[in-house]
Amino acid sequence: MPQSFASRMTPEEQRKHNLRLGVILATIALAFFVGIIAKAVLFGL
Repeated sequence: MPQSFASRMTPEEQRKHNLRLGVILATIALAFFVGIIAKAVLFGL
């Protein structure tokens, strides 16, 4: 049975992958937060 891609990654590669994923997810969350704040400022609560 073939191994998954993640199981073949070295710990350093896995760390870099996790960091990149974390940055992407944080950017998405920040965009939503900024959008909600902008909506509240422009259109009122």
